[in-house]
Amino acid sequence: MCKPSPRGLCERGSVTAEFAAVAPAIVLVLALCLGALQAVTHQLRIADAAADAARGLGRGDDVAAVLARARVAVGEVSLSTEREGAFVCALLSSPCPPGPFHAVGLTVAARSCALEGGL
Repeated sequence: MCKPSPRGLCERGSVTAEFAAVAPAIVLVLALCLGALQAVTHQLRIADAAADAARGLGRGDDVAAVLARARVAVGEVSLSTEREGAFVCALLSSPCPPGPFHAVGLTVAARSCALEGGL
């Protein structure tokens, strides 16, 4: 039985229909927020691994050993190195982990430098 509104229309089930229309948008926003949190966490891991890689290169560690340590910390990662005066720098880049930002091909990167000679 439908109770008519002041306009004379039956509004039974309208809340369910409105929720069904809004639910996909809520799920999409939630997925994007969780994906952003995942990307930021991955960026922090990359930055930490870049600092560790720069320190290792500054101490004179082999590039293959430094890359192996970075892959243990981060996963799939690429390493490039450069020297700037008395500093050795490491640039790590890695694709975002599986999620909404991985689907669009987002890559995160971090660069860190350390004094060459190993302190």
